[in-house]
Amino acid sequence: MRFMVMIKADKNTEAGVMPSAELLAEMGRYNEELVRAGVLLAAEGLQPTAKGARVRFSGKERTVIDGPFAETKELLAGFWLIQVKSLEEAIEWVKRCPNPLEGESEIEIRRVFEADDFGTEFTPELRDQEERLRAQLATKH
Repeated sequence: MRFMVMIKADKNTEAGVMPSAELLAEMGRYNEELVRAGVLLAAEGLQPTAKGARVRFSGKERTVIDGPFAETKELLAGFWLIQVKSLEEAIEWVKRCPNPLEGESEIEIRRVFEADDFGTEFTPELRDQEERLRAQLATKH
């Protein structure tokens, strides 16, 4: 099972305040542990929303909304993509993570959809297409 592990943003991450050298070192050690265990697929920090945009969809119309965005508690500051056997195992890994922000912080864990989760709507042709795309991606990275 793959899980997206998301670090929620706060006023400091949205202001572009960089983590301390100590926190970067702690996160580096944690990431090394994830790699050694063979569970880490990806991990990245995200720039503040002031450097981003949203695209709102309404039927065929598209509206671009430039950042920054309000409601810091709904924003992300970074993520890991991990592959483990269960939600319980994902939780155990996250509990070992250094606190990613000063003071209180929150990390959300969400399971990533797998092909079998889509049922019969995910036809053999669509499955073949998905496998081809994943194979192409693997050769490019």
